[in-house]
Amino acid sequence: MTAHQARRRLRAAIADDDVVIAPGVFDGISASLASRVGFAAAYMTGAGVAASGFGLPDIGLLTQTEMVDRARMMVSVLGDVPLIADADTGYGAPLNVIRTVREYEAAGVAAIQLEDQAFPKKCGHLPDKELIDGPEFVAKLSAALDARTDPDLVVIARTDARGPIGIDAAIDRANAYAAAGADVIFVEAPQGIDEIELIAKEVSAPLLINLVAGGMTPIESTARLRDLGYAIAIHPSLPLGVAAYAMLTSLAELAGQDPAPLLPTNPADFFNLVGLAEWSELGDRYRTEGA
Repeated sequence: MTAHQARRRLRAAIADDDVVIAPGVFDGISASLASRVGFAAAYMTGAGVAASGFGLPDIGLLTQTEMVDRARMMVSVLGDVPLIADADTGYGAPLNVIRTVREYEAAGVAAIQLEDQAFPKKCGHLPDKELIDGPEFVAKLSAALDARTDPDLVVIARTDARGPIGIDAAIDRANAYAAAGADVIFVEAPQGIDEIELIAKEVSAPLLINLVAGGMTPIESTARLRDLGYAIAIHPSLPLGVAAYAMLTSLAELAGQDPAPLLPTNPADFFNLVGLAEWSELGDRYRTEGA
């Protein structure tokens, strides 16, 4: 299947009445297994790539080049399964976003996801996220849309506004991004089923929801999400969390240690396994006044 055909397949699935279930993939084995199980799409999780490929937390430490290399490999492994690829903030200003879109498109992804966090970004289910202004993100989104050479490349606009400025502001941003031409809208980290329902009611665009184990958003059933009209449900942490649990418990057993003190119960706990606390301390050490 060509990249163009994969994009057309994903667009058809989004237009269908069912929910596209996209498990998180982060390396060759996870992509291969997602393909063999037969999912309609897979989601290249930036958090998973950071942790599995580089031993880093999801706090904006990876580069565009590193992510594109992973995307290219996973597209090859996935075969006929379209890849939805996390591109964080686009790795800079609108000019950088243009190059990011071109590189991701050349890598063969079916969809690219961009978010309105300030650089360096954080995992959407960590606290203290910072945003750029809505119009600034619309400019980046417009650059991304214009940069496509294949009009069937799906552009997903994510807003992280729920945490810093509230659900109403997040919905306002979501509708502004839809009006600017985003193909799919992703409101990150709604807190409670009432907010999941409100987003579905108030945002006029195909919707993506992120279901993270131990995160801020309740894990809703596919049937319920279908009833609400969501188009895509990504499960970025599911394969990675299970794999990390198996590795941690087996290694602790081999070392004769109790794994319980290290077992994560939420995203922050998981990222502490790959140095979140240490990287956060470094960030605080070099933070300038007013930053």
